[in-house]
This record gives sequence, C-alpha cells and structure tokens, in this order.
Amino acid sequence: MSRRCAITGKGVMTGNNVSHAHNKTRRRFLPNLQSTMLYSETLARGVRVRMSTKAIRTVEHKGGVDAFLRDTAVSKLPRELRQMKRDLDKVAVAS
Repeated sequence: MSRRCAITGKGVMTGNNVSHAHNKTRRRFLPNLQSTMLYSETLARGVRVRMSTKAIRTVEHKGGVDAFLRDTAVSKLPRELRQMKRDLDKVAVAS
C-alpha cells in the first residue's frame, strides 16, 4: 500500500535533519494518512479509503461525502469513489 492520499494526492516528501552542529542527514516526511470509512447516506453504504486528515476535513467542510462527490469531477476521484459517484448520479437522475 503506497503512502499517498486517495483524495489530495499528498505523498512522502524528503528533506534534511539538521543537527546543532549543522550536520545534514536525509529524512522522510510522511503524510498523516488515516484509513477511514466514507458513508453515503443516500446510497446507505460506505467505502473504506486511505486519506490524509486534510482530505477528511475537506470532505466534512463540503457537507459530507455525498456533497463532495457531487461537486468533484470524476477524473479527480480515486477508483474506489468513482463507482460511488456513478451510483449517486443514477439515484439523483431517478428522483
């Protein structure tokens, strides 16, 4: 499993540890990834996605996973959420 956020694309960055003597050694900055369940109230089902805490805050700010999927283009979504967006669009057209 890669260390990359499914929504924002945030990944591992590299930099230097700098000591008091100004010695530099390479290090990695890992994103704060959480495995979370995005539950759609319209579809009454959820999908498990590995995403950063910033992405979780973004989804909540947009009004939940249903509103987030409606406003986001299919090309910007991960494979797990594309099917959920298609199903959400079908429900919206039917009602």
